[in-house]
Amino acid sequence: MIGNSVVLTSAAAFALALVIAFGTTPIVKSFAYKIGAIDVPKDNRRMHKKPIPRVGGLAIFLGFIVSTLVFGRLNGEMKSILLGAVVIVLLGIVDDVMALKPGTKFIGQIVAAVIPIMANVRISVLTNPFDSESYIHLGWFSIPITIIWIVGMTNAVNFIDGLDGLACGVSSIASLTVFTIALLVSESHIAIVMAALAGACFGFLPYNLNPAQIFMGDTGSMFLGYILATISITGLFKLAAMISFIVPFIILGLPIFDTGFAIVRRLLKGQSPLQADRGHIHHRLVDMGFDQKQSVAILYAVSVLLGLSAVIFTTSGEMKIALFALAVLLCFFFAMNIKLKNKKPAEASEREDEKK
Repeated sequence: MIGNSVVLTSAAAFALALVIAFGTTPIVKSFAYKIGAIDVPKDNRRMHKKPIPRVGGLAIFLGFIVSTLVFGRLNGEMKSILLGAVVIVLLGIVDDVMALKPGTKFIGQIVAAVIPIMANVRISVLTNPFDSESYIHLGWFSIPITIIWIVGMTNAVNFIDGLDGLACGVSSIASLTVFTIALLVSESHIAIVMAALAGACFGFLPYNLNPAQIFMGDTGSMFLGYILATISITGLFKLAAMISFIVPFIILGLPIFDTGFAIVRRLLKGQSPLQADRGHIHHRLVDMGFDQKQSVAILYAVSVLLGLSAVIFTTSGEMKIALFALAVLLCFFFAMNIKLKNKKPAEASEREDEKK
């Protein structure tokens, strides 16, 4: 376990990031209007009815980066992660203003992912699923696998950013979960960085909860996914065998499953995996009759449950906890599909009329 000094430092990092994010959000809001970063509701995927400024993720980034520079341990790995984060934030700002093509954004995400890989931030060893005492060494495969993990998680958080406060809240829960596990396994530098990320999210959240005054945009959602992905490689993938592979998937289970189902759904329809649609978890909950606040609360609860599963996983019953977390997600998705299939025809026709 970690001593009181690390806990106090983490608390200070959390508080500084929160204050900066909260204080700079109104400034970022004004900046968004000046550069034309406005989200105009022009299709049925949007849940808001009036134009809302975005690039709010810039406030989250500022709170995180300042707090990390003040309290974090700036070794080579962390410097490369922060440099990659700058690239991903700049990419997000351009996308929020100009709406980049999916292919262009994808290339930019790969560039940002390669930066920490060059500093040896990579998934080089995995636990053998059939023998917890042995490892699978990936060799040169570590590079493409790490790129897939970082880019995949960057997009996963981006995909769930569809309701007020959803992506920010889920990322806050994930950050606190990693923070707790880092304390349990004595990863002090990871704990401090995650405290800073959680604080930045909490500072922005009051402006982002329904009805949102500002959206984080791709600037924020890609940044949060990127940091969660890279930090998990730095810490959790290099810890004890039992938590080196499964834990990050449990913590980030909600966006991972949503992204996985989205890719399969789009491929089955003959669409590009990067093509936006209205079939994400949050859309399905709204279609089931829940309002935005109720839908977000449900997804927060699922994220908390998965986070608790990940924390328990680090201390006992790893296989049981992993299966339990998987069962939670599968039951959740199955229940939503059953509910949607049983909706009244009148409700379905009403949605079709809205699309027309």
